[in-house]
Amino acid sequence: MTTPTVTLLYAGLLAILSMALSFQAGRMRAQTGISLGDGGNEQMLVAMRRHANFVEYVPMILILLVLLEMNEVGALAIHGLGGALVVFRICHAIGLGPSMQSPLRGIGAAGTALVLVVSAVWAVITFF
Repeated sequence: MTTPTVTLLYAGLLAILSMALSFQAGRMRAQTGISLGDGGNEQMLVAMRRHANFVEYVPMILILLVLLEMNEVGALAIHGLGGALVVFRICHAIGLGPSMQSPLRGIGAAGTALVLVVSAVWAVITFF
């Protein structure tokens, strides 16, 4: 079992992205005076969902990546999955809005799901 060093890079990058999304929602709360929920404000709802969607998916994928790395899955594979996750989460955050018209939203969502499924299946295969 190896010490996970590659995943460290992606955990750091994704933590920075998480904070950026959190700060965006916080800034909007300060501007609108909405303390809890979205207050019926569509922009507030979008900011909240950008951060919440990120938090719903990224922790599980990072756990899978670190476990894969600890079980000696190659650094190139971890870089591929981690790099893809960063790109897809940025696409999703940019594309998520009140309209379903942005292709970035779909690319980000589908790409994130793909990284999750590939990582999960790889973990199961690695176990056996």
